[in-house]
Amino acid sequence: MNIKKRMNLFLGACLLAGGMWAQTVCVSTPNTSLLLSAPQGCKLKVLHYGHRLAANEVESVSAAEAGHNAYPEYGLICPTETAIAVKHHDGNMTLDLQVVQSRVEESGEAMLATVEMKDSRYPFFVTLRYKAFRDADVIEAWTEISHQEKKPVTLHQFASAYLPIRRGNVWISHLYGSWANEGRLAQEALQPGMKVIKNKDGVRNSHTAHAEVMFSLDGQPRELEGRVIGAALCYSGNYKLRIDTHDDEYHHFFAGINEENSAYSLKRDERFTTPALALTYSNEGLSGSSRNFHRWARQHKLAHGNVPRKILLNSWEGVYFDINQEGMDQMMGDIAAMGGELFVMDDGWFGDKYPRKSDNSSLGDWVVDTDKLPNGIEGLLADARKHGIKFGIWIEPEMANTTSELYEQHPEWIVQAPGREPVLGRGGTQVVLDLSNPEVQDFVFGIVDRLMTAYPEIDYIKWDANMSIQNHGSNYLTKDNQSHLYIAYHQGFEQVCQRIRAKYPDLTIQACASGGGRANYGILPYFDEFWVSDNTDALQRVYMQWGTSYFFPAIAMASHISAAPNHQTFRTIPLKYRVDVAMSGRLGMEIQPKNMTDEEKTLCKKAIAEYKEIRDVVQMGDIYRLVSPYDNLGVASLMYVAPRKEEAVFYWWKTEHFCNQHLPRVRMAGLNPDRLYTVHELNRIDNVPLPFEGKNFTGAYLMNNGLEIPYTHQVDYHKQTAYASRILQLTVVD
Repeated sequence: MNIKKRMNLFLGACLLAGGMWAQTVCVSTPNTSLLLSAPQGCKLKVLHYGHRLAANEVESVSAAEAGHNAYPEYGLICPTETAIAVKHHDGNMTLDLQVVQSRVEESGEAMLATVEMKDSRYPFFVTLRYKAFRDADVIEAWTEISHQEKKPVTLHQFASAYLPIRRGNVWISHLYGSWANEGRLAQEALQPGMKVIKNKDGVRNSHTAHAEVMFSLDGQPRELEGRVIGAALCYSGNYKLRIDTHDDEYHHFFAGINEENSAYSLKRDERFTTPALALTYSNEGLSGSSRNFHRWARQHKLAHGNVPRKILLNSWEGVYFDINQEGMDQMMGDIAAMGGELFVMDDGWFGDKYPRKSDNSSLGDWVVDTDKLPNGIEGLLADARKHGIKFGIWIEPEMANTTSELYEQHPEWIVQAPGREPVLGRGGTQVVLDLSNPEVQDFVFGIVDRLMTAYPEIDYIKWDANMSIQNHGSNYLTKDNQSHLYIAYHQGFEQVCQRIRAKYPDLTIQACASGGGRANYGILPYFDEFWVSDNTDALQRVYMQWGTSYFFPAIAMASHISAAPNHQTFRTIPLKYRVDVAMSGRLGMEIQPKNMTDEEKTLCKKAIAEYKEIRDVVQMGDIYRLVSPYDNLGVASLMYVAPRKEEAVFYWWKTEHFCNQHLPRVRMAGLNPDRLYTVHELNRIDNVPLPFEGKNFTGAYLMNNGLEIPYTHQVDYHKQTAYASRILQLTVVD
């Protein structure tokens, strides 16, 4: 394929020859381009990342832009932040990387650009790779490091990628939080100095912060307009994002594994590969960047990303550890009667010598507690078949309790500082298994393998992880490589996940980690979804799911209807509101149905039936966030639009409750302005329909004017509450 033809592709790359055999490498997605200057024997420079460059302007941009070192190295220029820092076998701490060659390869889904660099003095090699997708506006960037020096080289810093962002009125949007309060949104202007976002949990990495950010280039972030660069590090372990605003004209963004206490001793001919940094660009605001990430996730980064998720009931908040055969059968019958498709038995079903009755024993002993389940898992599967639904089960395979047969047999398998007593976690007895150890990897794989071999009808696994690495040490790693622990743990974790997916490709797996501790694109190739938070309070979920939606699609966000008062906040929220919030993600239930009234069951049955009508739009559609709960306007609103814009679902939740309130009228977005849409309210509880029920409006009217949403529900006096919420289904009139 010649260069001209290649550059005319939606996804293209160019290799332009110039004086001294200079090369320019340009990789493009349908709407974005990354342009690099890669002259042999010189520094690799990044010249442009943003809107897609036309074929005839690549050469002009290359001539006009000076560029920045695409992978800054430490040693010969020391005062600024760097992407890589090493100590050679002879103690030298400098690098001088020069381009050796670059090439572009095409595949069915993407184009891969590779730039190979070598130190000017040492046999030390760094290869940068850029994967531009054909059907999604995302470019993944990662680094491979190797050497042929006489002795090991110590890697002290090893970023996945670097990107310069031109200074101006640039704002950053990122997520923060804690247990039961994950995915909170923070937005701030970038100022001179360093902004660092990092994680050091060791096992889970998205409770207190996230490895994803968005940069709004045109001032204060806006949802539907403005230039935005999004970045997501695809890693399950400790990470560090750095934004250095020094004394030049750029913010310098670095992303990669957190190198703190993780110096890596790289052997001769060993290849160290960093996790990918996914980059996207949109001129349609924050929601535009979110839509890019969501499409990429569904197509390429999420297990079964284009398969609609089942509606489930999870047993946890309904019965906690009080598992028994009769109770599970009752819950299965109830969810089936309401139209659900899957029942998941949570914690408390296992343990022989040490039965699992609370959180202080039994992890590691994955055998059925026959006192609780005399008919075993076979009996549960038979009940599921009887009710016409699927069955799922909870495990926590990376952990153990010191009160367990596993720990008694293999105390050397845990993460433990040599010569010290183990630091214990949840329940006063929990420990983390050392996944750097291949024997432990085999054991963890075996937990899933034995379950699925014995009970192939199991449809769903909830995989939990309720402890961080609290003390540093491995009984498997050598004394010279103890600093490899954090990295080796996640290498081992990924190898286990790869083995599971190779043998059980159709199994649905949820990532739960004390709630939302594992919302990241490092684990999602192996997991179908994640538990957003252990907090199921609907009002707080509006805020948490709003922030989480910046980077993750609804199909991956487990959102459950729970009881009132809520088990975490003790807030009493009406069922209608709880249902409407849960229906904006992957719908499920986290409740004991036998404690519900017949009226409540009827409402949930109706909601489940109506969710099935909109499931494809919610889980596969394009998100448009309309009014943010973080703007403190008393309301939050978003919508999902089908790719061809023939259907949409509009959500509206009141978030504050005052007399004489004045809430904004919400304009819609993403519709076809020239088509007529019929409006139908879902989950209606009002005694009379909304005035626009069944009426037709053009997309232009709905996007320019919106609809007037009543602040309250017209219900009988004894059913009135402070809360109000609406879901509107919009369907194109044929």
